[in-house]
Amino acid sequence: MTVTLSTVAAYLDDLLQVSTVPDFPHALNGVQVSHRGPITAIATAVDACLATATQAAAAGANLLMVHHGLFWSGLQPQTGRHYERMRFLVEHDVAVYSAHLPLDAHGTFGNSRLLANRLGLHVAGGFATYQGVFCGVHGTTDMPTELLVRAADTFATEHGGRARASRFSQEHRTRRWAICSGSGADASFLAEAESMNIDTLVVGEGPHWSAVEAPERGLVIIYAGHYATETLGIESLGRHVAATFNLRHEFIAAPTGL
Repeated sequence: MTVTLSTVAAYLDDLLQVSTVPDFPHALNGVQVSHRGPITAIATAVDACLATATQAAAAGANLLMVHHGLFWSGLQPQTGRHYERMRFLVEHDVAVYSAHLPLDAHGTFGNSRLLANRLGLHVAGGFATYQGVFCGVHGTTDMPTELLVRAADTFATEHGGRARASRFSQEHRTRRWAICSGSGADASFLAEAESMNIDTLVVGEGPHWSAVEAPERGLVIIYAGHYATETLGIESLGRHVAATFNLRHEFIAAPTGL
């Protein structure tokens, strides 16, 4: 049975509630590039770029599902590298479907939720509120923070990076934690963590000042890598869609080290 892009896109739009989950204006969630089809196989990657499109085509996939889409910089003339990327997608009949915050916020495929599972943490509720939607998760435990840093570093290393942590004592214990993948250490999320009495915050990345302010806010911030922390959701979603529609799936690793 042939599977069309419109069928898979409609399924994803409904599963991820793309029409109702708020996002940044340039996220453009949903189908960003169409194709002639039908779908032969699915590839997933964190980022849409020429490298991941090339690897998708080499793997025989003509649907590339990503977390970070093509248009983060807004309107761009289709010249230079923008043209080369789009030309490759069209010439090789590779469609692109992007899901940013609808993926982060999902109760099954959310990056932060899956990272919590990977780190052995039990999720109690949401964290990192964006326009009324939780992008991250929080919970309780009782463990040496050093062990959590090591677990995060093991995970980050598997995806071409390393985990780092803001200053903390060897005696520090993690009792109230939160996770927000990607750029999770912005000012609003740090304020939210402080108001919730979070003592350990796991993020992908954050600005220098966040590590400076962390001790003053009663926080240890573990920076596990933007790329690494956002691999889990899109890969898991790809496996799910492939199984649902009896398609082959391949995750494309393209680590940035950040």
